[in-house]
Amino acid sequence: MSTHTAGRLRHWGHVPFTSVNISGDFWRPRISLLKDITLRVCLDKCEQTGRIANFAKAAGLAEGEFQGIYFDDSDVYKVLEGASYSLMLDRDPELEAEIDRIAALIASAQEEDGYLCTYFTLKEPDRKWTDMEKHEMYCGGHLIEAAVAYYEATGKRTLLDAACRLADHYDSLFGPGKRHWVEGHEEIELALVKLYRVTKEDRYWKLSLWLLEERGRGHGVGAIWDKEEWGPGYCQDDVPVKDIHHVKGHAVRAMYLYAAMADVVHVSGDPDYLNALLRVWSHTVERNMYITGGVGPSRHNEGFTHDYDLPNESAYCETCAAIAMAFWNHRMNLLLGDAKYADIVEREMYNGVLAGLSLSGDKFFYVNPLASKGDHHRVEWFNCSCCPTNLARFLPSVGNYVYACSEKGIAVNQYIQGTGVIRLEENDTNVRLKQTTAYPWQGDIALEVLPERDEAFEIRVRIPGWCRGYRLAVNGEPVPALDVRLESGYAVLERKWIQGDVVLLQLDMPVEIVRARPEVEANRGMIAIQRGPVVYCVEHADNPHLEYQSFSVRAGEAFAYEYRADVLGGAVLLAGNTEEGKPCTLIPYYAWDNRQPGFMQVWITEAEDRSLYAW
Repeated sequence: MSTHTAGRLRHWGHVPFTSVNISGDFWRPRISLLKDITLRVCLDKCEQTGRIANFAKAAGLAEGEFQGIYFDDSDVYKVLEGASYSLMLDRDPELEAEIDRIAALIASAQEEDGYLCTYFTLKEPDRKWTDMEKHEMYCGGHLIEAAVAYYEATGKRTLLDAACRLADHYDSLFGPGKRHWVEGHEEIELALVKLYRVTKEDRYWKLSLWLLEERGRGHGVGAIWDKEEWGPGYCQDDVPVKDIHHVKGHAVRAMYLYAAMADVVHVSGDPDYLNALLRVWSHTVERNMYITGGVGPSRHNEGFTHDYDLPNESAYCETCAAIAMAFWNHRMNLLLGDAKYADIVEREMYNGVLAGLSLSGDKFFYVNPLASKGDHHRVEWFNCSCCPTNLARFLPSVGNYVYACSEKGIAVNQYIQGTGVIRLEENDTNVRLKQTTAYPWQGDIALEVLPERDEAFEIRVRIPGWCRGYRLAVNGEPVPALDVRLESGYAVLERKWIQGDVVLLQLDMPVEIVRARPEVEANRGMIAIQRGPVVYCVEHADNPHLEYQSFSVRAGEAFAYEYRADVLGGAVLLAGNTEEGKPCTLIPYYAWDNRQPGFMQVWITEAEDRSLYAW
């Protein structure tokens, strides 16, 4: 079908985080914490648990057996990717030397034919490529992403050459007229597109397309497929990807699959892939996503069950799934130029993702419930530590999501203080944008426009889906609402820009009462509180006089808000009263479980007086 849908494609240009300098009080300290604490924790844990030593053993440089789980190589790769991103922002000779050492071990562990997976090299060399669940290509995909990142950070080819040899090994075994393969855990598909972009080798994205096309055609073999309660739907192998209508199975695998499909659409323009993505996006966001952006309610399959099954206390909501949702929706925004996808990226950034890391930077959530009696806490590490290492690569690259190049200029997708340099190819010029804002705590954003020369182009500013009203001014002069073109969630300003022009966007940011759809049984008769992009919760530390799930709040209750620099690293707190007349303080959901243990809940019993606002 196609003509109509294919016509929606925008193919906006990605503005990499290396072109964005973040300086604000919200994200800059978190990026520094990631570099100074979180990366160090992840590197040390990979060393202590034998993950790095496995490469030395596989290379014959050390004695001993494989340690850990068969997919543990991927944790090392993700930490190296995050470290590479950190180097792009802040050169650190000591960190670079450590990555060089680990990269050399990885390259040494690669076998002559290009194969690289330390579990099989050390433990089951005769069982390579026999069980599609064993994450061989999943690990390889993370190597590719790390290799591209490290090459772009340093220009060094050790990892990139290893990644190319590994991809060539895959290409020699699998593809049209060769062996079938359905990787149990998606990741290789999007990594191969990333490798194509840096090498310009078409065979890499074509191999990605072939791997996507293998799904849903009866080729899957392995532990997933043999488990009756999981089956092929668990890893999205039950229908061809063009025929996907419903999100199902393992949440992280599904989100990585959709991100890869979006990448392939960007290269190929395939309308059938795009139609599948549009269908499954609606099904995911409208029926299977929590207010925090979390996806995947079930611990049993780390994923999805049935529509509107969104329990709070038992919510799984893996941190990796929130990160993967950001990956997917960022790609959808670039494909279609619609702000609703950037809205989801924002929801993940300030809620679903950020909750996964403690304010101290050294403890992690794998599971992110929306209610707790007080027995759920972050820990220092997991046997399966995909979430800490995923955070290590996501947080230093948040600048990826701030800007995009639209067809006629610049789209401002996220409001983060700092500067960005955007290349306008059509105008053959660079534009520097300087954002000044206290977002997410305040809704005022000043954009100073600094083009290399006076130039006509458009600036699109996202009007978030949560925003009920806004004002725009250029150089202090209000822009009448009738003069603003609204398109796909953006206010579009098109004019000739000169050095020093300033756009002021003021987003109304009151405290909002949110209700779930009536189909969500877990939240009937309950409300949640949100201000701007930040979802709030009640935590015992601020409310020792309240008991878990035993109080109610009127929807008409007026909550006061106040920025407190001395609480939770600096945050806006909300203060109101319960129906019973007791004071009630709410904190950002991402900041819970950073003080003494106690209950937490996002959804609160509503006393009475329902309005029409619905989530």
